Amino acid sequence: MTAFVTVNGTRLEYQLIDSSQGRNDTLVFLHEGLGSVAGWRDYPAKIAAATGWRVLAYSRRGYGQSDPITGPRAVDFMHDEGRIVLPALLDQLGIDRPMLIGHSDGGSISLIHAGGTDRPIRGVVTLAAHVFVEDLTIAGIVDAKKAFETTDLRQRLGRIHKDVKSAFWGWNDIWLHPDFRAWNIEAFLPTIRCPVLAIQGVDDQYGTPAQVDAIVRGVGTKGRGLMIENCRHAPHREAEAATTRAIVDFVAGLG
Repeated sequence: MTAFVTVNGTRLEYQLIDSSQGRNDTLVFLHEGLGSVAGWRDYPAKIAAATGWRVLAYSRRGYGQSDPITGPRAVDFMHDEGRIVLPALLDQLGIDRPMLIGHSDGGSISLIHAGGTDRPIRGVVTLAAHVFVEDLTIAGIVDAKKAFETTDLRQRLGRIHKDVKSAFWGWNDIWLHPDFRAWNIEAFLPTIRCPVLAIQGVDDQYGTPAQVDAIVRGVGTKGRGLMIENCRHAPHREAEAATTRAIVDFVAGLG
C-alpha cells in the first residue's frame, strides 16, 4: 500500500516497508526514468526480507501517482532531485543515514545526492546508472520513443503512471534535447565518502561499460563495479538472483 507526502509543495507517492527485524536502517529505492513505486513490482519487498532493513520507495514528480510535471524539464533536473527534493523527502519522513539503491536515472540521482550534499549516506548501489551521455544512450532513447508511438508501450506504462504522457515525454524530451549531450556528473564522484557498488548488464542497451569504469575510477578505493552477463538495462529483473546476492552482500558489509 502506498501513501503520500507533500515535499516542497509537491505531492509524492511513497511506500515504506518495515524491517522484519525491527531495525531503523533504511534502504531508499530510486526508480528509473520511466519507473515509479509500482514499477519496482515486489523487488523492494524482496530486498527488505533478504536484508532485514526497512525500505522506502517513492515516485518522483511526474511519475506513478505523484503530481505531474507542469512544464519541460531542465537539463539539471537530476541535480535538483538529488540535492533538493531527496534531502527534503528524507527529512519529512525522518530518515537518517540511509543506503541508496538507484536504477538508471535513479542511480545517477543517488550519486549526485551522495557526492553533492553533506548528508551522511551508508552506501550507494547503482543499477545501470549514467554519469555522462553516450551515443548508445541516445540511440536507445530514440528507440523508446518509437516504441511508445508504435507499440503497446504506452498501455504498459499506463499501468504504473497516473499521467503516462507526463511520465514518458518528461523523460524522453529532455534526454533527446541537444543541450543534454553535455550533461555530466563525474565531478560529484570524488567527493562521495561512502562505499559504492556499480552494477550493469553487459548487454545494456542504454550504456557501455565505460559508465561503470567512470564511476569506480571517480569514487576511488570506495568503489566497486559488477558487470553481469546476459543482462540488459534492468539487472534487478533480468538477473535478479545475481543482483540480489550482490546487494545483500554489500549491505552485510556495511555492518
